[in-house]
Amino acid sequence: MAEVIEIRELERLASYRLVWQALLNQTIDATFFQSLDWLETFWRHHPEQRFRVLMVGSGGEPIGIVPLVVVTEKTGIGPVRFLTYPLQDWGSFYGPIGPNPAATLAAAMGYLRRARRDWDVLDLRWIDRDRTDRGRTKLAMRSAGFCPHEQPWMRGAVVDLPQNWRDYWQSRRRAWRTNVDRCRRRLEAEGRVAYLRCRPEGIALGDGDPRWDLYDQCVAVAERSWQSRSAAGNTLSSAEVSEFLRGVHAAAARAGAVDLNLLLVDGSPCAFVYNYHREGRVFGLRKGFDPAFRAASPGVVLDRLMFEDAVRRGDIRYDLGVGSLEVKRPWITREVTSYRMTHFPCTAARAQILRLKRWCQAHFGDTDALVAWRSA
Repeated sequence: MAEVIEIRELERLASYRLVWQALLNQTIDATFFQSLDWLETFWRHHPEQRFRVLMVGSGGEPIGIVPLVVVTEKTGIGPVRFLTYPLQDWGSFYGPIGPNPAATLAAAMGYLRRARRDWDVLDLRWIDRDRTDRGRTKLAMRSAGFCPHEQPWMRGAVVDLPQNWRDYWQSRRRAWRTNVDRCRRRLEAEGRVAYLRCRPEGIALGDGDPRWDLYDQCVAVAERSWQSRSAAGNTLSSAEVSEFLRGVHAAAARAGAVDLNLLLVDGSPCAFVYNYHREGRVFGLRKGFDPAFRAASPGVVLDRLMFEDAVRRGDIRYDLGVGSLEVKRPWITREVTSYRMTHFPCTAARAQILRLKRWCQAHFGDTDALVAWRSA
C-alpha cells in the first residue's frame, strides 16, 4: 500500500533533493517547472501561499511527488482558496513527478480526501490530457471520491523539430520564408548582425554561470519595448516579478536549464528570446525586440536563427507557450490545449456557486472563446 508524507516547510525539502532529481529523470516529458529548483524559488518568492508537497512511497521506496499550493484568488463571488499546482501560468503543462503517475496520483488524491480540508476548490490546472496524462488525473480523482469537472484551460503552440533544418524550413509557406529572408536583409542593412545563444551546462558540470551581463541585456531590450508598459506585470522588466525571475534565472543556470538568445546589430542587442530547456525540449518564456528596429522585424529574424540552431543542437520540441497564436502560427507544427480538473466540495458554498457558473459556461457559453480569451 502506498504511503504519503506531506511537507509544508521549505527547509525540509533540501533532504529530498537527490530523490526529487532521480524521480524527475524518470518523468515523461519532464520540464524545468517540475524541478525542485523551480519550486524552491517559487516558494521563497511567494511566502503568502501555502505549499503542500506530497511525497508518495511504496514499500519504503519513493515512487512519486505531487507538489501543490493553496492560492487565494479573487473571483466574482469573493476570495476563493484553490488547491492547485505551483505553476501560476508561467508554463504550459504540469503534473506528478516520477515514473508511475497513475499510482502517484491515486495515492495523493486518496490522501487529500482523508486529510483536513484547508481549501475551497481542488483545481488541478495545466494538465496535458492528450499526451502525458491520458485520463490518469480524472480517474485518480474519481477513485478517491472526488467529482472532477473537466474544462479546457489554455491553448498554446508547439514546433516539432525534425532532424534536419531543410525539412522543417521547406514545410513553411513560401511567402513566409520570403518574408523572413527580406527581414534579415533589412536588418543587415542596419549594421553587422550577430546571433548569440547561451546555455550553461549546469553546476554539476562546472558551468553554472548565470551570465548576468546577457540577462541584463534581455531586460534592457524589454524595457525599451511595449513590455515596459505592460499592465500584466509579468515581463522580464516588470517590477512585480523582476526579482522572482532573476531568482529563477540563477536557479535555472545552476541546473543547466537556461536557454538565452540574443540578436545584436553592431554589438548592441536588438531582440531576445529567453527560454528554459530540458533534454531537447525548450519552453519559450519571454521574448521582445527594440522598437527602433521595428521595420526589419528583428524578432522574426531571431526566431529563424534560433530554430535553425536548435535543429543543429538536436532539440526535438519547442513550446512557444500560450497567447498570440496568430503571430506564432507561421512557425508552429501544431496547437495544444491544457486542461483543468476541478472538484467542488458539497459543503463549500462558494465552491458550489463556482460549479454552477462552470456548468452554465459548458452548456450555454462559448468554450472556445473562453479558452481563446485566457490564452490572449
